[in-house]
Amino acid sequence: MDTRTKEAVRYLGYGSHAIDDDTLALIGSSFEELERTASRRIIYRIFDVSFWGDTGLKIETLEIDSRDLRKNLNGCEKVIVLGATLGAEADLLLRRYALTDMARVVVLQACAAALLEEYLDRCQEELRQAQEEAGYYLRPRFSPGYGDFSIGHQGGILRMLDASKRIGLSMTDGNMLAPTKSVTAVIGLGRTKPSRCIEGCEGCGKRDCSYRRDKGVGE
Repeated sequence: MDTRTKEAVRYLGYGSHAIDDDTLALIGSSFEELERTASRRIIYRIFDVSFWGDTGLKIETLEIDSRDLRKNLNGCEKVIVLGATLGAEADLLLRRYALTDMARVVVLQACAAALLEEYLDRCQEELRQAQEEAGYYLRPRFSPGYGDFSIGHQGGILRMLDASKRIGLSMTDGNMLAPTKSVTAVIGLGRTKPSRCIEGCEGCGKRDCSYRRDKGVGE
């Protein structure tokens, strides 16, 4: 089972349960369809960051009160602020199948989430290489909704990036991103290499989550 398939299985919530061949086949065909349909786009900008107290930080005009993000950015001088999406085409695909095949919709949702993470990982690796040449080291990306980093900051991030105009990424009144298979994030840039970077599920305190990456499939 390759990495993207394992991620899709995790998003489906299988946890320690075995996955049947029919579902694996559906995952495979869903990835194939998304590859033909999705339009990956990303935009990012680099800003200075300043801090106050244990929880406060400011990126450009965006003021944030978050102990978790503050900890993640410890020792950083700058941050990369980014937005990425699989595009409206992925949403149209999901809506089309919602009329005829809900089982495929569920699997497509999981595969789209895995595909977006794969895209972000690849982009982040390119950023890492470029920034290390400039003398900066990346911290793990941190998105609104992680820990106490409020999802209410989505709008501020999108405005900073002019994301609606640049990549067609906007937000609903409920602070949800549109297209739905999209993400915003902050990545710290520091002059010193962190001794250990804990990313994603491994850095989350919710140990009983059935979607945790570090639980593994089939454990």
